[in-house]
Amino acid sequence: MPPKGFAKRKPLTVNSDGSPTPPVVSLAEQFSYNHYPRPFKNPEYTKNTNRRTKNLKAVLAQERERERIEREQRRQQREEQMDVDGAEKEFIMEEDMPTYSSIEAPPSVLPQRRCCDITGLEGPYTDPATGLRYHDKSVYDMIRGLSATAAKDYLAARGVNPIVK
Repeated sequence: MPPKGFAKRKPLTVNSDGSPTPPVVSLAEQFSYNHYPRPFKNPEYTKNTNRRTKNLKAVLAQERERERIEREQRRQQREEQMDVDGAEKEFIMEEDMPTYSSIEAPPSVLPQRRCCDITGLEGPYTDPATGLRYHDKSVYDMIRGLSATAAKDYLAARGVNPIVK
């Protein structure tokens, strides 16, 4: 349905000689979309009033509950398949469906990022005497003034076996 007050626009051509032949429409006016209505909403759209938004805590709780119910169902299936003497029949466990909390990723193929031991910024340089990584010249000047025990403490915080030369 076109908006109120909408009237189809006519091309602006003027036939100056007054002849009965129809006016010539320019190519730009032929390909123009200006005379088509452009509603910004879909008229068939209806809002779903039953939809609720959930926070992450609610979503994770719902997934844990679903996983618990699935485990209980699998346990009941195993109990039903047992013989009278308690020996379990051949039962093939189906693949567990991955969830937000159970997905495991393989280790990254990218190299580990090198961070400055003092500032935590990117540390592309390494002090040859202490083995500490540093960000720039000002941090290097500070590292040169550190005692051997302080350098060992920084290396231990990174998880490196501290060997100070």
